[in-house]
Amino acid sequence: MSETATTSGKTPVDFWFDPLCPWAWMTSRWVLEVEKVRDIEVRWHIMSLAVLNEDKLDTLPAEYRDMLETKAWKPARVVTAAWQKHGADVLGPLYTALGTRFHNNGEGPTTEAIAGALADAGLPADLIDYADQEDFEFDAELRASHKEGIDKVGQEVGTPVIAVPGADGQQIAFFGPVVTPAPKGDAAAKLWDGTLAVASIPGFYEIKRTRTVGPDFSNL
Repeated sequence: MSETATTSGKTPVDFWFDPLCPWAWMTSRWVLEVEKVRDIEVRWHIMSLAVLNEDKLDTLPAEYRDMLETKAWKPARVVTAAWQKHGADVLGPLYTALGTRFHNNGEGPTTEAIAGALADAGLPADLIDYADQEDFEFDAELRASHKEGIDKVGQEVGTPVIAVPGADGQQIAFFGPVVTPAPKGDAAAKLWDGTLAVASIPGFYEIKRTRTVGPDFSNL
């Protein structure tokens, strides 16, 4: 499929998410708002913070390391299994169901929340069996999807990763935008237009400032 147009003729935005990450959740709700005000179509892809950090666990703070080892794998496995068994079209609805339970409702990435999200998305309940499948059947597919996103943006990032049209018609990938709360309406459109503006500059790489607040889910 062309990077510059979807089958619907809309501009594609490729979005890599780990369902555990609250900042990716904020960005995903923004890009869905952009779909309402700009002629774009989001294409969802799974990535994994556990995969991203598996070779540097010893250097991470203990709390973050524990989160990756005990919580991050389960939803990533279930999302990947749902994608492999039921197609890419389930990724967006399942991510919305998971994020609503994990973040908006404050349930966190529990087995019960994942099972509830499967039901919310109309997917088979037995997909929850993949959550604790250590010899994961679709591990190669999860890692390939993760690698695709990371290869576009580079190693020293996290989630979300988005790929948008650049100056030459090829996609440019960024980590972010990291924003809270998720912009709505005109604000969503302005942030999207700004994202395209920086993507159009071949030498542009980064704008950053220190986060002073945590994720705000109050408008979701």
